[in-house]
Amino acid sequence: MKILLIGCDGQVAWELRRTLACLGETVALGRRSTPVLDLADSNSIRETIRQTRPGLIVNAAAYTAVDKAEQESDLAFRINAVAPGILAEEALAIGAGLVHYSTDYVFPGDSRRPYREDDAVGPQNTYGRSKLAGEEAIRHVGVPHFILRTAWVYGRRGQNFLLTMLRLMRERECVRIVDDQLGAPTWSRLIAEATALMIAESTSHGRFEPGDRQGTYHLSCAGQTSWFGFACRIRDQALRLGLLPESAARLEPIPSSDYPTPARRPNYSVLSNEKLFDRFGLALPDWDQALRFCLEEFRH
Repeated sequence: MKILLIGCDGQVAWELRRTLACLGETVALGRRSTPVLDLADSNSIRETIRQTRPGLIVNAAAYTAVDKAEQESDLAFRINAVAPGILAEEALAIGAGLVHYSTDYVFPGDSRRPYREDDAVGPQNTYGRSKLAGEEAIRHVGVPHFILRTAWVYGRRGQNFLLTMLRLMRERECVRIVDDQLGAPTWSRLIAEATALMIAESTSHGRFEPGDRQGTYHLSCAGQTSWFGFACRIRDQALRLGLLPESAARLEPIPSSDYPTPARRPNYSVLSNEKLFDRFGLALPDWDQALRFCLEEFRH
């Protein structure tokens, strides 16, 4: 099976290039690849898929600048909402399937328990609204698909909270971090590994055939913490592994009101992964354990 991986430079896509390799020929394209695949350009999308003719499209690209999206809503919607619909249309036309990543930010953040896939949505910012529109476009087309909602993604590449904290803890004496937003930090490698397992379970005779298991799934690490709690564990584990000097910055918890941003964030965006376990027998580890696994790789 030929797999078209979109977003070859992103932190999840970088891991997917390895995990998908055993499932078939993988063609990884993005804005910096040759040829170029630009999700903001509908013609680029259609031409690439018609020339590549994959059996499965894995879309790991998105407009993810949450605050900037408030000023660039048109671009955010072209990439996060319009493009997934076009991917779905083109995939359906050639008999291919589609795997697409979404976000915890489709929810309003007012729950007192982990959000399930069928809970009411209510994005609080432009980024979340654009990602929700992308989900709806895929479902409307009716292509065989997985929509995988994940959260608080980090890894060794790209721009993410882990790398930012490691840098700031080396540069500053004190770092102030929001302590009243709760979620589940999720390592990009685990997302890629779980995705590959789901695809393998849904492939028969070289065709992506999810059958009655197609649909939307939550894919995040277990447990929950705040951004401050996440930062504290980064500091503790990085010090233990010798990745930070003993003079690493101290951390100070603050409320969201002390760190205003253009885009409103949900106060609670923990996802329930029960459906993933029920349908595929997959359960990502606790976020703290996953963080340790990730940081241990920094030593090599």
